[in-house]
Amino acid sequence: MERAREHDACPGALSVHPAADGALARIRLPGGMLTPAQLTALADAARRFGSEAMELTSRGNIQIRGISDPAAVADAVAAAGLLPSPTHETVRNIVASPLSGRCGGATDIRPWVTRLDHAIQSELALAALPGRFLFGIDDGRGDIAALAADVAVQTLGASGDEAAVLLAGRDSGVRVAAGDAVEVMVTVARRFTASRGGAWRIAELDDTSALLDGFARRAAPAPATPAPRPPIGWIPQDDGRVTLAAGVPLGVLTARLAEFLAAIDAPLIVTPWRSVLVCDLDEGVADTAVRVLAPLGLIFDENSPWLRISSCTGLPGCARSAADVRADAARAATEAAPPGQTRVHRHFVGCERACGTPPGAQVLVATGEGYRLRNPHP
Repeated sequence: MERAREHDACPGALSVHPAADGALARIRLPGGMLTPAQLTALADAARRFGSEAMELTSRGNIQIRGISDPAAVADAVAAAGLLPSPTHETVRNIVASPLSGRCGGATDIRPWVTRLDHAIQSELALAALPGRFLFGIDDGRGDIAALAADVAVQTLGASGDEAAVLLAGRDSGVRVAAGDAVEVMVTVARRFTASRGGAWRIAELDDTSALLDGFARRAAPAPATPAPRPPIGWIPQDDGRVTLAAGVPLGVLTARLAEFLAAIDAPLIVTPWRSVLVCDLDEGVADTAVRVLAPLGLIFDENSPWLRISSCTGLPGCARSAADVRADAARAATEAAPPGQTRVHRHFVGCERACGTPPGAQVLVATGEGYRLRNPHP
C-alpha cells in the first residue's frame, strides 16, 4: 500500500521539522553508537538552542525539540562528528544488535555497521532514499530481525560466516557470505530507490522479487521467532567487564542526565528500545554508576512497568495530537496494569499516525475523551 504523501517529511540535522513546539532535528546514530564527547555536545546544543528534554527514537537516534536556532544546532552536530554527509544525513538509518562484540551473538557485527554507513554515503543514488528506510544488522540473536527493517541481514550458525537476507522483517530465503552482507543491503536499497514509485517502505511494495534478482535463494524462508527481551540492567561482558543497560522512561533523556551518562567516560549505545547502554566498565565503576543514575530516573530493573509503557510526543509538541499522551502514559506506568496485561507493552499515541509504535505493542489512540484500541500498526 503506497502512501499518498509525496514529500518526505522525515527530519534530519539540516532538514528540521516545524513542530508545534518549534523546530525538531533528528540526529542519526548508525548502530546507536556515540562517544561521551558526542553526547555531551548534543546535550549542550539542546540546552542552548532547544528543549533540554531530548528524545530517543525507536531507531536508536536522538531528537532535539523546540529549536530556536537550527543552524547553530547543525553546526554543533557537525562539529561533534555526527554529520559526515550532508547529502545522506537522513538515510543513515542503521539498527544493529547493541550487545554485539561484548556479550553473546554469533559474530561481532560492529565493523559491519561502519562499512554499511560508509557504503551508503558513497552511493550517490541513495541520497534519494526515503528517510524512513531502515537497515538492520542482527548478530544472530534475533533482536534486530524482529524490528522489521526494510532490508536486514542476520548471521547464522555458531561461526556467523553466513547471513540470511530479510526484507520487511521476513526471511527471503537468500543466503550470502558474511563478507558480502553489506554489498547486498546496499544493492537492495539502490534497487528500491530506482523502482519504488510512490512507496516509502519495502513493506508497501506488492512485489519484492526484483530487489533480490540474481541472488540465489538457497534455503526455505525461516519462520519469524519471538524476539529476546531488550537488555536491561547489569550485563556481564564476555571479557569480564560490564555493560549497564539503562531504560529511559518514555524515551526522554534530559540534557542533565545525558551529561551524567557522558561523565562515566565509556562507549555509549542508544538502542531501538529507547534505552542507553554504557559499555566496557569495571565492576567498581559500574556499581557506582548504578548508585548515581538510578535515583536520577534511569531504569535498571527488568520488571519495571516503565519498560512496558511508551508514547509519541503528543501535546503540546505535536499539533496533531488530541491529548498530552506523554503525561497519560506516565500516569499509566505508576498505576496497576489492567488485568491480564501485566506483560503487554502499551503505546499511547495522540492520533492515527501512531508514531514510534514498537513491534507488537498495544496501541492506545487518544480521542479527546479517553483512549481506544487501534488495529496493529502497519
